[in-house]
Amino acid sequence: MHKRLPNVPGAVSALGWLLIAVVPVYYVVITSLKTQANFFDGNPMLPPDSPTLDSYRLVLDSGFGTYFRNSVVVTIGTVVIAVAVALLASYAIVRSGRRRWARWTFAMFLLGLAIPLQAVIIPIYFMITRMHMYDTLVALVLPSVAFAIPLTVVILVNFLRDVPNELYDSMRVDGAGHAAILWSLVVPLSRPALTTVAIYNGLTVWNGFLFPLILTQSSDKRVLPLALWTFQGQFSINVHAVLAAVVLSTLPILALYIVGRRQLLAGLTAGFGR
Repeated sequence: MHKRLPNVPGAVSALGWLLIAVVPVYYVVITSLKTQANFFDGNPMLPPDSPTLDSYRLVLDSGFGTYFRNSVVVTIGTVVIAVAVALLASYAIVRSGRRRWARWTFAMFLLGLAIPLQAVIIPIYFMITRMHMYDTLVALVLPSVAFAIPLTVVILVNFLRDVPNELYDSMRVDGAGHAAILWSLVVPLSRPALTTVAIYNGLTVWNGFLFPLILTQSSDKRVLPLALWTFQGQFSINVHAVLAAVVLSTLPILALYIVGRRQLLAGLTAGFGR
């Protein structure tokens, strides 16, 4: 038997990539725990001798809770509406088989993937102002839903097409209607795909900057990405306070990934690997 040689170049490349990913995170975390004096003294890559949470207290006392609540409301509202509408549309497209209207509908969703957000921001602003929704959280939810639905439909359609028709037919024979099939068959089987699109859309909306910048102006309607931009202006020298705000805004997404990572990986494998 030939002795298998270790893959030294691969290991070195993996270690280098790990350092590229970890070092910025490490710098952000340790800097957020420093004081103003510690930040300008000594090696910036060394942890502080006396870590402090003063930067986090400063950020929390500057309205961070309001910005966090607005981000949660906009993200959950967008994800729930987009996933529910996309699931119904995907079920209708898949169960309609090769009918012309189903093919054209799916093609329209594919066309929606080709429309960049920046190209339609002015018409969206015009429609929002005409509907008297400017500077409201609803103004952020509606366009975010519109841009989340096309990709969500594409992923769910590809997933639902792999569900055997015999399962649908057996439930129809038992007298189940479309609502019962959706709730008892489609939702359980498509849970990995639903988790995948929910996390992806949640990340997109949570980190969205253009819609909040254009469609809101009041401080009590700011979401976290726009609030971080405001903190950067407010604490132009207090760098560790800005980085503390970055850490706090990242924690919910990190927790969401830890909770749903298995379903996310399964959804990616099932949705694209078949």
